[in-house]
Amino acid sequence: MLRMRPLALVTCWAFLGAAAGCTQPPASDPPETASNAGAPQAEAPSDPYLAEVAKFRQDREATLKGNAGWLTIAGLWFLTQPKTTFGSDPLNDIVFPASAPSRAGIFEMRDGKVTVRAADGVTFQLDGKPLTTAELKSDVPGPADRLSLGSELQFWVHNSGTRLSIRLRDQNSSLRKEFTGLSWFPADAAYRVEATYTPFEKPKIVDVASLVGDSDKTPIPGLVKFMLNGQEYALEPFAEPDDPQFWFVFRDLTSQKETYPAARFLYAPAPVNGKMILDFNKTVNPPCAYNPYTTCPLPTEQNRLRTRIEAGEKYESKK
Repeated sequence: MLRMRPLALVTCWAFLGAAAGCTQPPASDPPETASNAGAPQAEAPSDPYLAEVAKFRQDREATLKGNAGWLTIAGLWFLTQPKTTFGSDPLNDIVFPASAPSRAGIFEMRDGKVTVRAADGVTFQLDGKPLTTAELKSDVPGPADRLSLGSELQFWVHNSGTRLSIRLRDQNSSLRKEFTGLSWFPADAAYRVEATYTPFEKPKIVDVASLVGDSDKTPIPGLVKFMLNGQEYALEPFAEPDDPQFWFVFRDLTSQKETYPAARFLYAPAPVNGKMILDFNKTVNPPCAYNPYTTCPLPTEQNRLRTRIEAGEKYESKK
C-alpha cells in the first residue's frame, strides 16, 4: 500500500503529529550540549540562532516526554490470527498492563479489517463516546481510531507495511518514568547550510525498509544537494509535491558510536524557488532509539553519507 503522506509514515515510524517528531516533528518528536530532565534551566543564549536551536531542543524533549510522546508507547503486537484476545491476564494473546481489565476484549481480523469487541462489563471510549464494538480505522491512511481504556491506556490499529498490528499507549510507561534526558552535539552554525532542490520529472516511488523487516512504498519528489566541509552531498527527501515539510532519513559516519546506528531524522521546510535550509543542529533520533515498540524506516542508499555530521541529537546505547 502506498503511504500517501510520508509524515504519517513516521507514525512509525515516527508518530502521527507530535509523536512522530514531524512538526518539530513529531514524535514525533536546545544549543547546549545536553538536556537533562529535571535539571535547572540554563540561561538562554544571547546569540539569536543559538537561542533558536536551544528552544528547538527543549521542545523536542518536552514532546518526547509528553502525553502523546514516543515514551508512552508501551506495546506493539502483530495480528496473526482471526481472533486475538487482550487484557491484563497473562493468558491472553495480547497482555496489557495491570491497569486494564483481566479480559478486556477480542480483536477479529478479516479481509484486512480489524474489529474490536469488548468483554462483558467493559466499555471503550472513542472521541469521548462509549462503545463496545467497532470496525477500527488504521493509521494508514489515517487518522486511526484510537480507543481509550480507562484514564491511562489507549490503543489503535497500526500498519507496518502490509501487516496489521495493535499499538498501545500507557501514560505510566516505564520508559517515560525512567527517561533521564537527551544529549546533543554543541550547536554549530556551520551545520546550517543552504541546499538546492531539483525535482524529478515525476516523483519516484521506492520501497523503504523498516527495522522490523517490512517496507512501505514512499514517494521521493527530487534530490536535495548541499555543500559541507567543502564537499557536495545529496539527500533524497520523503514528501508529496505539495507537502510544506521535507523529511530526511539519513545515516552518516557518526553512527554506531555517537549517533543512533540505524538512522537519523531531519525535518525542513519545503524549498522555495529551488532553495531550502538544512539545519543539522536540529537532527533527531528516530523513535526506535528510545522505544522497542516502534517500526522505524531505514535510509535509502543515497542517504548514507560518507562524512561525519557532528550535529544534532546524540545516542547513548543502553547495552
